[in-house]
Amino acid sequence: MSSAALPLLRIPLGVVVERASAESPWTDFVWRGTGVLPDEPDMTPWTVLREQGGTTLFYAGSAMVDLYRSEAARYRDNLASGDPSVWIILTPSEGAWPYVVSAVTADPAEGEAFTEAGANLVEAVPMPEVLRQAIENFIAQHHVETEFVKRERRRADPEALARRHHEGGHE
Repeated sequence: MSSAALPLLRIPLGVVVERASAESPWTDFVWRGTGVLPDEPDMTPWTVLREQGGTTLFYAGSAMVDLYRSEAARYRDNLASGDPSVWIILTPSEGAWPYVVSAVTADPAEGEAFTEAGANLVEAVPMPEVLRQAIENFIAQHHVETEFVKRERRRADPEALARRHHEGGHE
């Protein structure tokens, strides 16, 4: 979610998506991101990985996890959570498949921001070990701890309140 800044590191991942039969009169299938694969597999997007019962797993395509120096504290918090995740963002598509992989992020705030567009499917999935190590190295190289400085508030001046002119023109 960094504006004009370029990422310092880009890590390619493959995205796995699940299509499950829905028991609903309004839709045939439920779609969700279920995992990521280290690197970019040598497969065509939407290749079937496994079919079992009413559920099909697809390799949906690849995405880059972009790492920015300004977000290093959030990556660190993600790793420190004890259950590091990456967020898969699927956006509705008019193409042959109902969704397209639009992003994968390791920044929890960015993952949450993608939920604001109601049509996106956003899933937090376990972070692969190889990605966790790369992010750990990135944090070690680029994170700078910023000290929190509490602003000191000005004390209220009760006399100033008494001298204030009222809106009605009366003093």
